[in-house]
Amino acid sequence: MTRAPAAVPTAPTAREVTAGARATYAVFAGLGLAGSTWSSRLPQIRTQLHLDPASLGLLLLTIAVGGVIALPLSGPVVTRIGPRRAVTAVALHVSASLGVIAVGYSVSTSLLVAGLFLLGAATGFWDVAMTVHAASVERQLGRPVMPRFFAAFSLGTVVGGAVGVLMIALQIPVSVHVAAAAAVIAGAIPAAARHFLPEHGARLSAAPPTVKPRPGLDAWREPRTVAVGLVALAFAVAEGAGSNWVSVSVIDRHHVTATIGTLAYASFLAALTAGRWLGPAVLERFGRVTILRTAAAFTAAGVVVFALGPSTGMAFAGTLLWGMGAALGFPISMSAGADEPARAVGRVSVITSIGYCGFVGGPPLIGFLGNQTTVGHALLGIAILMTLSAVIAGTTRRSPDKRTQSGSDTQARTAVM
Repeated sequence: MTRAPAAVPTAPTAREVTAGARATYAVFAGLGLAGSTWSSRLPQIRTQLHLDPASLGLLLLTIAVGGVIALPLSGPVVTRIGPRRAVTAVALHVSASLGVIAVGYSVSTSLLVAGLFLLGAATGFWDVAMTVHAASVERQLGRPVMPRFFAAFSLGTVVGGAVGVLMIALQIPVSVHVAAAAAVIAGAIPAAARHFLPEHGARLSAAPPTVKPRPGLDAWREPRTVAVGLVALAFAVAEGAGSNWVSVSVIDRHHVTATIGTLAYASFLAALTAGRWLGPAVLERFGRVTILRTAAAFTAAGVVVFALGPSTGMAFAGTLLWGMGAALGFPISMSAGADEPARAVGRVSVITSIGYCGFVGGPPLIGFLGNQTTVGHALLGIAILMTLSAVIAGTTRRSPDKRTQSGSDTQARTAVM
């Protein structure tokens, strides 16, 4: 008996790529909304729990612990079940975590801490799953659009921050606000993930049949991948510190209301979003290395102005410069990890794992250092990290992957962009 030849996966159609790109924007925005919802109420959480900077840093560390435990498993799990099912599952997990936080704020500090731990674990998986899918979409489009996907994440954080300002102004309880966001995420994100690239299309984008994929753990032994991860780590510290400490620092240092502090936080997120939306144009013109080094300089300057400026106006100016500078480091690192399709899942998982440590580990470290000096002085450490990231930014230069894109790329690029 003659065995029938195996079916060859076909490239996704232009319509599938367009739908997949739009779904990716929605999923990135959803994660941003989830994180900024609870971060926007951090001043009230601090007051409710009577936390000093070190104690607040320890509270934030629970997110780090959840993420660190979950991230090593994320690459193999996403590879096995695919980005669509992974995003659907972790979105429901994030929603449940926010629900626990909402109840814990009113009932029990221990329950609040448990919710933050679960949130850290779930968002780690979400980060890897959505970024792997975004890399597949970017390859199909044939353009460096990863920053715009992260702009959608930032837009989600802006929406979350703006809603937080409104909720504070209207004196809506923290628990009600967070629970409402959990319900939105539980309904919207699984619906969006249904429009991800078909599994055969995602596999085709991630690993051409002529190249055998390597196990994800092998990427940890690649010096370039680890170095790119360190670039992501530095910019993640800058972004995470801004998201978690801008509002608190402005309130404490300049003695303004919680509404003004949250507005400073929303301004940081708006600058981050604008930088990411404009990113593809400057990337195509100047390349990854030049943009990363310029971004590092902007971030360092913004942090210095924010931390040392004598007025609230200077703090806002530093916040805007800081946000614009921090915008592109993490998405550029993700694109660098996905240059070679056959290695993309493993490398993106490693880079995300290293970078995620900056998101979740940086804010608590700032808190501990701030308890010894001041939060403003502790934030100056970000300028040192930016200098180091500029030194190793050359590792993000595009690897020699000359494969052509599929025939659907041009149509999809026009339809989406």
